[in-house]
Amino acid sequence: MPELPEVEAARRAVEENCLGKKIKRAIIADDSKVIEGVSSSEFESAVVGKTIVSAHRKGKNLWLQLDSPPFPSFQFGMAGAIYIKGVAVTKYKRSAVKDNDEWPSKYSKFFVELDDGVELSFTDKRRFARVRLLKDPTAVPPISELGPDALFEPMTVDEFTESLSKKKIAIKVLLLDQSYISGIGNWIADEVLYQARIHPLQASSSLSKENCATLHKCIKEVIQYSVEVDADSCRFPNDWLFHFRWGKKSGKIKGKIPLKLIIMSKKLILQVIETSVEVGADSSQFPSNWIFHSREKKPGKAFVDGKKIDFINAGGRTSAYVPELQKLSGTSASKAAGKPRKQASKRKGGKAKDSDEDEEGAGDEPTSEEEETIKIAKSRKGVDPKGRSKKPPVKRKTKESDDDGGDDGGKSDASSESDDEDLKEKAGKVKTRTSNRQAKTAKTSSGQAASSQNGKKPKRAK
Repeated sequence: MPELPEVEAARRAVEENCLGKKIKRAIIADDSKVIEGVSSSEFESAVVGKTIVSAHRKGKNLWLQLDSPPFPSFQFGMAGAIYIKGVAVTKYKRSAVKDNDEWPSKYSKFFVELDDGVELSFTDKRRFARVRLLKDPTAVPPISELGPDALFEPMTVDEFTESLSKKKIAIKVLLLDQSYISGIGNWIADEVLYQARIHPLQASSSLSKENCATLHKCIKEVIQYSVEVDADSCRFPNDWLFHFRWGKKSGKIKGKIPLKLIIMSKKLILQVIETSVEVGADSSQFPSNWIFHSREKKPGKAFVDGKKIDFINAGGRTSAYVPELQKLSGTSASKAAGKPRKQASKRKGGKAKDSDEDEEGAGDEPTSEEEETIKIAKSRKGVDPKGRSKKPPVKRKTKESDDDGGDDGGKSDASSESDDEDLKEKAGKVKTRTSNRQAKTAKTSSGQAASSQNGKKPKRAK
């Protein structure tokens, strides 16, 4: 979702293009899920004729201060974005509306035309955003419940270290808590933890003073740099985790992302070509941070600086991290080490999947026991629930004939018991109750076969 840099880029765009201008016309979407607490007609009447005095932001929330209340307030949600016609405003990478779409976009929830012809629109493709009309946005939720803004109200190193020492939850979860620090979202949290070499699940209180100071520095640097380049991800440093974290599955990445990094601008294309020519196209002399090396080592895999990226769940959010660099320590490591063993003991097949498989596809495939149970059930199709023998299918009979050395007659007691033993051995760890039922069914079958051989008239073969 849009985070502090994207919302700050929108605020600055409004500040540069809309302040001091009067709202001439407004179109508010008839969407009660996004437009909260007021009808579209009431919203339009409340803002038309008002002048935009300033644009404010706290965390991921933006509001426009007009010359008199109430004020439009925007909570960006998963895909909210500000557009100003004719002005390039950076959008979150997954919320952008195509430039050739109709204007205002069909996804527009708030549209205003200013007296000088400038047109502004707030869009939301996924309808998780909230647009409100508030007398004082800072006095009511969600803004009133936010912690200090990560850009405008940063904690000092000492304050940050002291606060972490009192928090026992995982550091990634804490950073996502908007009541603790507002503005940090999923990608920023992943980025700063990667740069600080801290595991997302490390307990906050267990971090050393050095770790806290490094993390504080990384938060400051990542946010300030992102804001300076107007949240334009193409201008983020090439070695940032950001560029590689969008694959969602461990070790995988969409092929188009590395391509975007290589051709992000004409200047970069020329730089790549010139560097390649200078070293005679000797790939071993290419800069170590080039994506080329990752692609050559492991095609189709996600790597940053040659190191594998894994994905785990932290606080209900997908978290990208580099296991080789971000390691758990202390009690956090002990708990993590004990967890797989517990999971392994619960798996019936006795084989533990790695943590990534547990996240992505646990339960998708049958365990070895389930497979064996299915095999036994199929092999027992020749016996009905009442214990009466049914004529086995041709394939089964042929197999039994081969096993018995070509004997055409019915099974003897010894051969039946031998088959039962084979089935039990194949079943492995099948529950005792299931095994008893199978043994009982086998006994009934062998008894009937014996009585048939002791004088009862056998059924005529069809």
